[in-house]
Amino acid sequence: MDQAVTAFDAMTTSLVEVAQRAAYDALPPTVIRDCKLRLIDAFASALGAYDHPTSAMARKGAARVSAQQPATVWGSSVKTTPEAAAFANGVMTRLLDISDTYLSKSRGHPSDMLSGLIAVAESAHCDGKSLLGAITLAYDVYCSFTDAIDINSKGWDQPVYGILGCVLGAGRLLKFDRAQLGQAIGLALTPNMALGQARRGHLSNWKGCAGANASRNAVFAAMLAQDGFTGPNAVFEGEGGLWEIIGRQEWPIPEGRHWISDTYIKGLPVCYHGQSAVYAALELRDRVALSEVEEIHVSAYRAAVAMMGTDANRWAPVTHETADHSLPFCVVSALRDGEFNAQTFSRARLQDPQMLQWMAKVTVAEDPRHSAAYPEAAPGRVRVRTKDGKVHESEVMYPKGHAKNPMPEDAIFAKFNNLAGTCLPPERITQVIDFIEHIEQSPDVSVLFPLLAGATAGEHGT
Repeated sequence: MDQAVTAFDAMTTSLVEVAQRAAYDALPPTVIRDCKLRLIDAFASALGAYDHPTSAMARKGAARVSAQQPATVWGSSVKTTPEAAAFANGVMTRLLDISDTYLSKSRGHPSDMLSGLIAVAESAHCDGKSLLGAITLAYDVYCSFTDAIDINSKGWDQPVYGILGCVLGAGRLLKFDRAQLGQAIGLALTPNMALGQARRGHLSNWKGCAGANASRNAVFAAMLAQDGFTGPNAVFEGEGGLWEIIGRQEWPIPEGRHWISDTYIKGLPVCYHGQSAVYAALELRDRVALSEVEEIHVSAYRAAVAMMGTDANRWAPVTHETADHSLPFCVVSALRDGEFNAQTFSRARLQDPQMLQWMAKVTVAEDPRHSAAYPEAAPGRVRVRTKDGKVHESEVMYPKGHAKNPMPEDAIFAKFNNLAGTCLPPERITQVIDFIEHIEQSPDVSVLFPLLAGATAGEHGT
């Protein structure tokens, strides 16, 4: 066993050691609490998207397969393979673009990993403490990776972060030894580098599916390692390894820090880079009638402008995926409606010719002051000039849910009630929250999933 471990490259060995040392009993109470809140937030995000057409497609695929040790598609009675459940549930979690976020040198959605970790925990009948420990480990890997290395600038997409965090968390749930953990890393990363093209130009369904696919592939890699498969042992530092592709990198993982408490819970269903601008537009709505607007100028930091305000598609979005990554569409919608929710991206709104006319009045530019503040802040400013020449302005530095403007717990519960209420009856909502609040006391987390089968499960279950 020691020989197998010493054959891995140094980065793989370091990750194995971090995973081996991870333990629920060492977690501070605040971290455990924050982990539970992320679970509640992820289930809210997923169940709120249950009736989305892309969710239905993902469930249809999951329903085609079965397993001896199955996992559940949330909101339904469908039992499927853990990999298929990881994908279907992960797709639902990301579809509304209201799941959590982490911003650093790079960026992504750590909650993309939860569907895979939960599928493994259900299939293997893990206890609640093990699941909380695995989630915290996965977040530590994901977020410390984004702190250290910007793979986005190298052309790769955020699922590269997710597959490593998820496979290590899954390995801990499955009680892997050191050699199995090392093999799982190689089996996960080598075949699953994700292209950044998924988030450029016209955005397709895959924008909201890429993270879910990473969880699916991480679960599959873990199961291969469990069955004895071996993977490349120098996936970072060897010839053809990650460092050769993106350049030699240093990735320290500090002991004792837990990143899950530093992730941002979203208050609005829009790309995180647009949260502040939309909140600013909502504040202006009480002062400005959109019909009186002559021009709208949106200022933000460089990453926000690049993601949401440069491509011509952002001024003429035809898909939900492109619209929720469009500063012109989102700011105009907030000024038009005075509210911002999943209905903002309805087909009727996307096809409304008046939206094109209003978006044509929007300009977007980087503000160097905002770029200097990022990623510690995520600022956005909206300046509106009306037909009478008056100028109205609103700026937000830390949107609701940011680590420096945390979302209150009652707001997270309200988010769950609002989003999950489209799928679950009130008594189930109470039962699910109560279970998660005391999940560390559960000897088998699989008892949670019948509670997530909504009143419409028979109608929409496949």
